[in-house]
Amino acid sequence: MNDVNRREIYRYLGYRGRTPDSAVTEAVEDCLEELRRTVTPRSVFRRYEIERIEEPSVCGQNPAAGGSERGLETGLLPEQGIGIHPQPQPQLLQIAGMKIRSTSLSVNLWGCDSVYLMAATLGIGPDRLIARASVNRMSRAVIYQAAAAAMIEAWSDEVNSRIIQEAAKEGLFCRPRFSPGYGDFSLSYQSDFARILRIQKEIGVSLTESMLMMPSKSVTAVIGLSRRDEKCVLHGCEVCSKAASCAFSRL
Repeated sequence: MNDVNRREIYRYLGYRGRTPDSAVTEAVEDCLEELRRTVTPRSVFRRYEIERIEEPSVCGQNPAAGGSERGLETGLLPEQGIGIHPQPQPQLLQIAGMKIRSTSLSVNLWGCDSVYLMAATLGIGPDRLIARASVNRMSRAVIYQAAAAAMIEAWSDEVNSRIIQEAAKEGLFCRPRFSPGYGDFSLSYQSDFARILRIQKEIGVSLTESMLMMPSKSVTAVIGLSRRDEKCVLHGCEVCSKAASCAFSRL
C-alpha cells in the first residue's frame, strides 16, 4: 500500500494547516504501525457502459434527449466549458442495470461513455482496534479512526492508479472517483454496488440496513472514462486548487 498522507490524518484530527506537537505525531506513527499489522487490503473493479435514458417530456421539453452531451446545458462548446460548472438538467443514467438519477453524478460523467465501478476495503482489523481502544483509551481510538480514514484513501488511490493505467492502454482518461453520498448521489445505491460487484463474496464487505459498509473502512466509487484529458488529480477534489470551478468536481 502507498504511504499514508500524514497531513490527511492531522486534518481529520482537527489540525488544519498546522502540525501537532511531538506527542501527537508519535502517537499517530504508533497507531499507523499497529494498523499496518492488522489491515487486509482488498479491492474489486469492473468496467461498464453508460446508457442515458430518455424520459417523458415535461412541459414540452425532454431534458435527457440528444445523447450523452445533451441534458447538461452550458451554452458553451465542450472545449469552452471545461473548468466551468454546467447547468444540468435531470438525467437518468443506467450502469450495469443500476438506474441512477443524480445531477451531481451526471455532471461528473459529462462526456463519458463508460465507467469503472470499484470497491476497496482495509478489512475488519481497523474496526477491531478502534473498538478495543474505545473501551479505555478513547484518545487512541480517535487517532485510529483518523489514521484508518487516511489509509483507506491511500488504498483507494492505489486502486484508482491501476484503473488509470488500464484506461490509458485504450487512450482513455479517468474522472475523479465519485462515491455514493457525494452531492445528490444517494447512499441507497450502495445496494446496487454490492450486487453488481458482489462485494461480500469478492472482498468481504457487507451492508447495514442504513447502507453503511462493514468493515467500516471501505469505499465504493464510480470512475468515469473520457477521451479528454481533464487533468483531474488522483488525490481527490478536496486537495485540488481548481475544485471550486471544475465542471467535474465531486464537492
